Formats: sequence, C-alpha cells, structure tokens
Amino acid sequence: MQKSGSRKRDPMGKAARAPKTVAEYLARIPEPAHTALGKMRAAIRSAVPREATEVISYGIPAFKDKNVLVWFAAFSNHCSLFPTASIIQEFTDELQGFSTSKGTVQFPIDRPLPTALIKRMVQSRVAQVKAKRLR
Repeated sequence: MQKSGSRKRDPMGKAARAPKTVAEYLARIPEPAHTALGKMRAAIRSAVPREATEVISYGIPAFKDKNVLVWFAAFSNHCSLFPTASIIQEFTDELQGFSTSKGTVQFPIDRPLPTALIKRMVQSRVAQVKAKRLR
C-alpha cells in the first residue's frame, strides 16, 4: 500500500505518473508556464546539434546526443534549466538576479526569458561534452 503523499508529482505539484514522452510532459503544463517552457525549448533546440533528440530523463525533458546535454522543466512560478554545475559556475556573472543552485537555474515565468543567455549556456555545455569525447 502506498503512503499518502508518496506519489510522484507533476511539475505543477499534482500527483501523477511520470511522463513517458516529452509531448506527454508538455501536455501537462498549464499556462503561462507552458509558453515559457516552449520558448526555453526552442532556445535549447537552436543550440544543440541537429542530431540531438528529446528524451525524458529523471522525469523531465532533456536533449541528448549520445549523452544528455541539458535538462529543462516547468514549475508553477519558473522554468528551470539544468546544464550541470560547471556551466552554471562558468556563467555565474551573467546569472546574477536569477535563482541558482549547484546544477539548476530558475527563470521566473513573469519575466522575459533570456534566450540568448540560455543559448550560450547550452552551446558551452555542448562544447564541453564534445571535448570530453575527444579525450
């Protein structure tokens, strides 16, 4: 028997099973987070290699090209980008004014999304992964 409160929650905090596809994940996101996440997704897509695919990893969308490049997700008040800790450290100065943690940046949905910054962060992550492969 499952304990009360132990079920997984969707990005909006509702109990739900984990999505199996990115389309299923996106279909669950209400406005205005849906629009904000769509803009983030487009910015990421423009910065990853053409052959990169979208997958669900750890219950959230991610772009993958052999390895996961970045994850992204929507929450009730923000959209998050998960580019890894080293990328966040690299962009510390440009991320002033945004809530960050070791591996996450939160972009409030009530402010314009800094798509140019997101693209640069993703490009840096792609270059990082490519450099590791060449070693």
